[in-house]
Amino acid sequence: MSKQVIHTNKAPAAIGPYSQAVRTGNLVYLAGQIPINPATMELEHAFTDQVHRVFTNLQAVCEAAGGGLNDIIKLNIYLLDMEHFAEVNKIMKTYFHEPYPARIAIAVHALPWDAQIELEAVMAL
Repeated sequence: MSKQVIHTNKAPAAIGPYSQAVRTGNLVYLAGQIPINPATMELEHAFTDQVHRVFTNLQAVCEAAGGGLNDIIKLNIYLLDMEHFAEVNKIMKTYFHEPYPARIAIAVHALPWDAQIELEAVMAL
């Protein structure tokens, strides 16, 4: 099966040896997004701003692949602090509508660039 690399300037450039997303068949595997502003390549500071930025970045990659956030079938959320879990849920509801994707939320020890949140996803087109 062939694969197609997805790239957009509306999301941060990869900060390592990976693609923003890869499509194979009708599935798109989206790399982890941290809250970097793609225009400045700087990290957002406030937690709420970080959450909005990762969803905005993820949305940009989805759109570059021909879909949108509501085409995501699996969403992985990585948090430095599970105390933010309820806030993430509240903000997520402003970006998605039912039926929501399958999801996991995991507390981690550290994320790149000292981000407080990272998202990765699988999208079906």
